[in-house]
Amino acid sequence: MEAFFVSTGVVTLAEIGDKTQLLALLLAARFRRPWPIIWGILLATVANHALAGAVGQLISDLLSDTWLYSLSAISFLAVAAWTLVPDKLDDDNTPPISRYGAFMAALVAFFIAEMGDKTQIATVVLAAQFDAYLWVVLGTTLGMMVANVPVVFLGNAAAGKLPLGLIRVITALIFLALGLYAGWLALG
Repeated sequence: MEAFFVSTGVVTLAEIGDKTQLLALLLAARFRRPWPIIWGILLATVANHALAGAVGQLISDLLSDTWLYSLSAISFLAVAAWTLVPDKLDDDNTPPISRYGAFMAALVAFFIAEMGDKTQIATVVLAAQFDAYLWVVLGTTLGMMVANVPVVFLGNAAAGKLPLGLIRVITALIFLALGLYAGWLALG
């Protein structure tokens, strides 16, 4: 259960102000149909994070504990630094999907936007760290939904009032703590 709670909390915080959260806002403004967007986000996230979790499990199975903890520490520290950099939605990376409807637009756009994103990398690292594939995938998926569903429903009103800088710093500190803990485990 620790893997579930840590994964949920870390991804929820990391997702705030992320490009996929901005994408959720864009889709909500474009389609004004929250439920198809939410279902698209959910299915895209499950597929993306299931793949990321599988990669994390594979890495965990192939590496010794020392190497695994060392790589986890480096990855967590890198994600901590990456978290401090604000994301922006790059129109060049968003496919012209609006002709397919709200559900398909959300499904395709979220799956593509999550490729190589910090929350996907975090899912790989968390799955390798905890060796609890299902709990990590469920936790990271829940974290994505906790961060994105309110954006779909509330739109710009709530997003503009969140202290994104403070949230980024808190998230970076959590990743830093996870990185230091993994580094300590690598040395021990």
